[in-house]
Amino acid sequence: MSMAEQHAYLRARFSRRGVLRGGGIAAAGALGAAGLVIGSDRALHGGQGGQAGPAADAGPSPGPHLVTSPARVDGALVAPFGRHLAFGADPRTRMRVSWQVPLPVRRPYVRIGTRPWELDRKVPAEVRELRTPSLADDLPEVEQRYLHAALDGLRPGTTYYYGVGHDGFDPTRAERLGTVGSFTTAPGGGGEPFVFTAFGDQGVSADALANDQLILGQNPAFHLHAGDICYADDTGHGEKSDTYDARVWDRFLAQTEPVASRVPWMVTTGNHDMEAWYSPNGYGGQSARWSLPDNGPDADGAPGVYSFVYGNVAVIALDANDVSYEIPANRGYTDGAQTRWLERTLRRARSAAEVDFVVVFFHHCAYSTSTHASDGGVRAEWVGLFDRHQVDLVINGHNHVYERTDPVRGGEPGRRLGIGGTTDPRKDGTVYVTAGGGGKKLYDFPVPDSYEGREADRDSVRSFRWEEGRERETERVEWSRVRFTGFSFLAAESRPGRVPRLRVTALAESGRRVDHFTVERRP
Repeated sequence: MSMAEQHAYLRARFSRRGVLRGGGIAAAGALGAAGLVIGSDRALHGGQGGQAGPAADAGPSPGPHLVTSPARVDGALVAPFGRHLAFGADPRTRMRVSWQVPLPVRRPYVRIGTRPWELDRKVPAEVRELRTPSLADDLPEVEQRYLHAALDGLRPGTTYYYGVGHDGFDPTRAERLGTVGSFTTAPGGGGEPFVFTAFGDQGVSADALANDQLILGQNPAFHLHAGDICYADDTGHGEKSDTYDARVWDRFLAQTEPVASRVPWMVTTGNHDMEAWYSPNGYGGQSARWSLPDNGPDADGAPGVYSFVYGNVAVIALDANDVSYEIPANRGYTDGAQTRWLERTLRRARSAAEVDFVVVFFHHCAYSTSTHASDGGVRAEWVGLFDRHQVDLVINGHNHVYERTDPVRGGEPGRRLGIGGTTDPRKDGTVYVTAGGGGKKLYDFPVPDSYEGREADRDSVRSFRWEEGRERETERVEWSRVRFTGFSFLAAESRPGRVPRLRVTALAESGRRVDHFTVERRP
């Protein structure tokens, strides 16, 4: 079944029932107690803060509706949690602040200022609410409400302090000052070095938390999450699931808050992020929980597709569910609009004088030898565009390991790129990294690991790729250069200059370096 067919099935089967009341907020994230399905308008400027409208029937519908529980609790007793940041389309002047509350609140807002004791600007927040029915006997109905504020007109290269609140909960009061966070906008020019981090397939676990803590120590300007965010849907097939537990999102956002409340957490969609109940393409939940740049091909229908420029690096987020041969539930849902948008965006990035490096991230692997191997749909749709526009680095998840290729062009390695080596994409091709060791249970490789301090080079590796019709095509590949079975993440430092360099490092959960290489673009 396609995602749209599954959405219609679930809506027809599960009628609206009594909603689980009560609950509260715990340190690990609480079971929310109010609201259904999101408002379909993602534009934050048009959203109204405060209470949502009347309850809506959860029967079949073309899209999500905004509803509210009649429960009322003193706002002073309702504590916000799960704060996370994301850039707007221009990281120099736009930031999005998102958070969660377990019960209805009145007139939610963000206060911001350039000093923590002077949060003199107050911005209303938009409310987006979700109700998830009991999809199995051992799962309760769950109500969640997410709040989002658009901060525009900011100054480039400036540190701002912010606090989230609502009637009865004022972050500027002395007893609430511990809830005040901060962020820094992108610099006005591209001449300053900076670091960004990346991984995919995080979930909720001690290993995910350890990676988060290590990432914070890198002082990144932003973090890229290549999909399969929290695993509330444990099946990952894009199929109607009786194991979907919306409460996992509460635990995930609480786990991530210490980092994501300071570092813009830029996500895209993986196969586990297609949640059929909420909307025909399965992304209604994604749109409720995240506020991402709205400059993709279809901001409402493809929330994980967008781009931004930070300093001298252009970043492009894609939704590989649209092109996947392996998991076809959402294949073709943009009717080619995403690929056309990608070509335009790559052309624009390469022609921009301030951009040295183009980094693309998405979920399904173009080149990997681990459990899911490579997706032929990704290769057929996008790899030719990456070659044509000399993409510097592609970051994927999906396989729960770290794997790095030699630079690849036309499906073949351009040259051997050993650990510590340097490559120029204009001559050699694009480096592909599988960074799926974010925290979920690890996979393995068909051959031994090979990483810094334990190199076991192979001239070739026997693997496979997914072809149309979910067929596996065996292939022997020569591009698999580094393989590490362990929890890990990427840290990339961009250093502008006459010869701009992107120094990429893979760090294990322990902090040990397992790979490093440099991408440079010589004049």
